[in-house]
Amino acid sequence: MRIDFLGATSTVTGSKYLLTHAGRRLLVDCGLFQGLKQLRLRNWDTLPFDAASIDAVLLTHAHMDHSGFVPRLIRQGFQGPVYASQATRELCELLLPDSGRLQEEDADFLNRHGQTKHKPALPLYTEQEARTALKHFHELPFGRECAPWEGWSWRLSRAGHILGAASVRIGWAQSSLLFSGDLGRSDDLLMRPPEAAEPADYVVVESTYGDRMHRVTDPLADLAGVVNRTAARGGVVVVPAFAVGRAQTLLHALHELKQARRIPEMPVYLNSPMAADATRLYQHHADEHRLSAAQCAAMQRDTIIVNTVEESRRLNDLRYPSVIVSASGMATGGRVLHHLKAYAPDARNTILFTGFQATGTRGATLLGGADAVKIHGAYIPVRAEVANLDSLSAHADREQLLAWLGTQHAPRRVFVTHGDPAAADALRLAIEERYGWPCTVPEYREAAEL
Repeated sequence: MRIDFLGATSTVTGSKYLLTHAGRRLLVDCGLFQGLKQLRLRNWDTLPFDAASIDAVLLTHAHMDHSGFVPRLIRQGFQGPVYASQATRELCELLLPDSGRLQEEDADFLNRHGQTKHKPALPLYTEQEARTALKHFHELPFGRECAPWEGWSWRLSRAGHILGAASVRIGWAQSSLLFSGDLGRSDDLLMRPPEAAEPADYVVVESTYGDRMHRVTDPLADLAGVVNRTAARGGVVVVPAFAVGRAQTLLHALHELKQARRIPEMPVYLNSPMAADATRLYQHHADEHRLSAAQCAAMQRDTIIVNTVEESRRLNDLRYPSVIVSASGMATGGRVLHHLKAYAPDARNTILFTGFQATGTRGATLLGGADAVKIHGAYIPVRAEVANLDSLSAHADREQLLAWLGTQHAPRRVFVTHGDPAAADALRLAIEERYGWPCTVPEYREAAEL
């Protein structure tokens, strides 16, 4: 078996792993590069393989850095099936067309305002191409061994993180390879903990938080503190949130705080139609999360869903304490940018981040203390409070990653990916010190024979 590391190396985005064995080729994950421009430009590069030569794609979960390149792969000649869990397929039905639509809108904006060196600017793929790509999707059940080709097998286990998130064990001949996917937390407010790691000869493990521990704190108390001090100033809390996972955690947490009267009775707006659709999916996948049917219903009932562009624009003129939850989670695009333009210049307001911010994103820039941030070609002054609640993160921290790895026997080698360089190397060192296992941090386009 040969593995090529074609993404998620020295970065948390662009997840792609090409497996080649016995005349077959499988791409595990097919994600977009995000963040720094030099990373985003990779989405336009010529692929280091012939897309038509790939027999199948297997997705660990639906976030764009793991699934968002699928329509582009199909445009370049891929014809095979895309395998995923049921919830991942359902979420991709929301996320991929939305991604195509946003890319078309961004290209149109750049062309109309002359803010592009390309004549004309083009989308990576269109909404219609994304909808066509969905016809390639096939569902895989958790826990069931699948043997699609002679000499190959794979099985999904639950990874927590978001609905449908999976770890994947690939088997061939007398050997095996385990992909962690993005691992959730054992103490997540919404999602159930990841299942124990399956024994494997080789492991590819994520390292998003490989160099740090989540603070031992009450996430509801942390969130209440931010909301209460912003409300006391008469301000608005703007939360850039991933439409899948973080948005639902926030809505649930805000509902619980209101019920307990730990925050004022104030409107909570969800300005992401896609996030609203994703929220409804939680009722259909009760075995993956901790919420009861009543809690799922309450989470939706107590939230004002913003659908139209006109409703979204009106949110920029709020004059009373409110919370606006809007995508995208790293402030790289979407409706939240208009809210940042409206509320970042006022010291009464708060910009609240609750998830990992990749290097080069606006979210990382804001958390870095920038006094201005570039949005739609202009620099917007930042006078609002900028807060970060890593207690609401959906990723396992270093100790949780180590604990997950420690449930299996000693593998021949561990490959540490999906982390910024410092985080990946810190986890490598921690694995070697704790378990004594051979450990490698692959470079972009590096290959290994297993």
